[in-house]
Amino acid sequence: MKQVDVLIIGAGAAGLFCAAQLGQGGKKVLVLDSGKKIGRKILMSGGGFCNFTNLDVTPQHYLSQNRHFVKSALARYSNWDFISLVASYGIAYHEKELGQLFCDEGAEQIVNLLKAECDKGGVEIALRQAVIFVEKFAHHFQISTGSEQFQAKQLVIATGGLSMPSLGASPFGYKVAEQFGIGIVPVRASLVPFTWKEGDKAFATLSGIALPVSVSTPRKTFTNQMLFTHRGLSGPAILQISNYWEMGESVEIDLLPSENILDILHTLRQSSPKLQLKTVLARYLPKKLVELWVEQKMLQDDVIAQVSKSALQALAQLVHHWQFLPNGTEGYRTAEVTMGGVDCHEISSQTMEANQVKGLYFIGEVLDVTGWLGGYNFQWAWSSAYACAQGILTSGQK
Repeated sequence: MKQVDVLIIGAGAAGLFCAAQLGQGGKKVLVLDSGKKIGRKILMSGGGFCNFTNLDVTPQHYLSQNRHFVKSALARYSNWDFISLVASYGIAYHEKELGQLFCDEGAEQIVNLLKAECDKGGVEIALRQAVIFVEKFAHHFQISTGSEQFQAKQLVIATGGLSMPSLGASPFGYKVAEQFGIGIVPVRASLVPFTWKEGDKAFATLSGIALPVSVSTPRKTFTNQMLFTHRGLSGPAILQISNYWEMGESVEIDLLPSENILDILHTLRQSSPKLQLKTVLARYLPKKLVELWVEQKMLQDDVIAQVSKSALQALAQLVHHWQFLPNGTEGYRTAEVTMGGVDCHEISSQTMEANQVKGLYFIGEVLDVTGWLGGYNFQWAWSSAYACAQGILTSGQK
């Protein structure tokens, strides 16, 4: 039976970064993962270029039932700390939009960085090792895989959530928490596209068309690009609002957030009254969308001088206050992250250790912490991993 100081389950962003910190701090560390390679989700992220953090990271960019939980970890290991690490490896990066930082040459650079950091600390990584049993004794944990058994003084759960099951996502981390009596905040797919109801499927013909919108729930508004798909609505604005959307609730979409369609039409009624309404709208909105509205009898096919005041008001509602009722979301298959998870009220925000189970730690996405789209979830992985590692490294000094 192999004995180590710290055993980490999960060779993703949080697990690898925590392992590197611990190894470099003098701990004997083993990382177990059921997959064939490390950092699988990192490699897929950001279109293969890994949006590894953001220039503007605050606690307000995160959702959790314990809303103050993220503050300590984010303060102790900031976005600037990880940016410095990336720069120290000579990795070129660029800002795409809204402070989002991506690797110039691909996500593999971040995986290689993490592997190099682990190598510096002598971290052992064992792949294709599915953990089937975890047991706690007085002074250690015993972890069993299909072929081996391990003992560790401390156990770190870095198994992520349920998003992207094709990359090996599983509920393992939640099951460990439940085994030790730690609560789970109900989970659901998040940062995820919406799907059409049957009555809205005519919009599927617009698949591939994108436009800037503002999308709102009663709790939040985001302005960014929206994309029509065969299955529903996607794009950054939709993914962002999915964090704040509740099942059965409509979202309000302003399809022309930078203009007022009534002001435009009132002006043109004076200067160009014989212009076709659909011609005017096609100057500001995708032509195919306008044509679909005409086909669906949602829009008067007439010159603007002939459009009644009530029809103009209805048009303004359609353009600026489209009430879209999703059928649901595309689920974990395409979700960027999982909302909910291990209840942060039962975890130390300083060390990520379970309050009632000494030596058991949870980091990264397995916790009930969900960041906005834009590098925030990776930053949570780095920050929570660092807090955990520091907690373990200093625990023996107390």
